[in-house]
Amino acid sequence: MQIKDREQVEGGRERVTVVPESVDDLWHLQYVLEPGDRVAGDTTRRIQRNDDQMRDTGGEREHMWVAIAVDDIEFHKFANRLRVGGEIVACSREDQLGFHHTLNVEEREELSIEKWFKPDQEARLEEAEEATENPDVAIATVEEGQAHVHTVAQYGTEERAAITGPTGKGEFARERSELFAELGNVLKRQDADAIILAGPGFTKQDAQKYIENNEPAVAEKLTMVDTAAVGDRGVHEVLKRGAVADVQQETRIESEAEYIDELTKRMAQGAKAAYGPDQVQQAAEFGAIERLLVLDDRLRKERGPDGEWALDIDDLVRTTEQKGGDVTVFSSEFPPGEQLSNLGGIAALLRYRLE
Repeated sequence: MQIKDREQVEGGRERVTVVPESVDDLWHLQYVLEPGDRVAGDTTRRIQRNDDQMRDTGGEREHMWVAIAVDDIEFHKFANRLRVGGEIVACSREDQLGFHHTLNVEEREELSIEKWFKPDQEARLEEAEEATENPDVAIATVEEGQAHVHTVAQYGTEERAAITGPTGKGEFARERSELFAELGNVLKRQDADAIILAGPGFTKQDAQKYIENNEPAVAEKLTMVDTAAVGDRGVHEVLKRGAVADVQQETRIESEAEYIDELTKRMAQGAKAAYGPDQVQQAAEFGAIERLLVLDDRLRKERGPDGEWALDIDDLVRTTEQKGGDVTVFSSEFPPGEQLSNLGGIAALLRYRLE
């Protein structure tokens, strides 16, 4: 994420001009934006005309600049775009004021955001800006007869390929090289800066040798890690072992995996942990929270009109920070976020046990 400009505007709001550079950045922006914000950018809009020539065409699209008062935000991961809808409050064509419009924000498109930024939203922008320097990582997990390729993003991991192939066993067995060849081709297409090759047993070593002989450019990026499983479970093992941190100084999902594992361990021991809004609010009031864990989807919902909790989520975050606690916002796209969702979307690691 590029942050091109910051300025204070009337009413104590701040205007930040950003340029998202990846789908990760678009994902971050969906949790920075909320109803009531003002967002501006270049767009196209279908303009109805009254002349006879245009009457049957339903209007034509024109390029223009618009600012909208945000009503809704939708992140479309597979379309690589963020849709921000609302009423037009400023525009290069005054006759369009008051109409509803949707900005389709894509990578490398400049966007101006005007709002009162909350601390976690400021932190998310900073995280996105710093993450620009992090390398792209792919994780390949392989065992006899199957291989999986995942890519690592700030919003989670995504499976890019699930490959099945021969094991080299049996009277009519085909060579395992078929599996390794397809794995090499998939990894080459990912164009990752670093690749972690993982899995149980010795199959991954054989895969590495094949790739070294046939895809040397891919082989230069490989790092080997032992795991007991492949697929999603294998990827989770890789993240827990810190292997991605060796090639990315910081990754959001690794820290989330560590925090949720620590939480579940403490819960099993009946130790210093709280979960659910009631327990966590009590812990915050006592100043007992060491680290607040909250799900991004739930955080956004509780800030809006559809919130279900009796507590004020912003007051809870503010109280936690004022009393020396840290706040981690979990991605709902990754397994640790799913685990946190099952616990009500909010939990806390505590300094001491609450009786």
